[in-house]
This record gives sequence, C-alpha cells and structure tokens, in this order.
Amino acid sequence: MTWDYPQPYTLKLTPASSDIDGLQHTNNAVYVQWCEVIGWAHSEQLGLSLNNYQELNRAMAIRHAEYDYLLPSVLGDKLILGTWIVASDGKLNMERRFQLIREADQAIIMRGKWDLVCIEISTGKPKRMPPEFCDIYLPAIVK
Repeated sequence: MTWDYPQPYTLKLTPASSDIDGLQHTNNAVYVQWCEVIGWAHSEQLGLSLNNYQELNRAMAIRHAEYDYLLPSVLGDKLILGTWIVASDGKLNMERRFQLIREADQAIIMRGKWDLVCIEISTGKPKRMPPEFCDIYLPAIVK
C-alpha cells in the first residue's frame, strides 16, 4: 500500500447496498461517516474513549473538515481506510488525516483532513487539552 504517512491505523470496509447512491457508487456522505468511525476507533485504541472524554469534560471537536473525493468505489469493493494524527500544538489544536485505498488496484479513493480543537464539553468553548490528551495523543503524532 502507498500510504501518505507511515503506520496508519486501519479499518477494512466494503460498501453495502445501503451505501450506494443513484449514480451506483458509494455516496460521499458514507466516507465522512467512515472517517468518524475510524477516528473514534483510533482514539480508543490509543486509550481515550468517549467515556474518558465525558469524565474529563473535554473533547477534540472538528473545527474544519476537508475531503478530496478522487475516485468512486462501488458495491462490494474491498477498501482500507487509514488515519493518523499528524500535528498538534499540545494546547488546543490537533490535525487528523485520512486516506481510503481500494485493495484490488491500490487506487486512492479519498483523502481527508480534520482540524480539531479541544473543547470543554459542558460549555462547548475551547479549553486547553488536559494532560491525559497530551500524554496519549502527542506520542501518536506521525511525521
């Protein structure tokens, strides 16, 4: 696989009939949902779950998202979605990247980017990352 960054956290996916739109390819909104699924799975694998977020009253919220839809995928395609944390200031901001590859021909289907900001869940306002976030997320940053 030709990944944009080394050692992605990956998830294997196959579009189901409910993912296919009127143009007979995977609807773009499905890719966005998959990015959310893998983002949470990666965070949990690193050691931070939704329960941890709630206990700490902090969350990494999407401030800005970009998706580049490069090629279509269709019903039954075997896909691999990868994600990485690529940057953080260790205070408020973090950047997560995504890449979706079709297994059969190694074609890149989609690339995505999230700019995240740490918020206090109870107020929704930006708030400095707690030490637990820094201890887990910062060592996971890839270059």
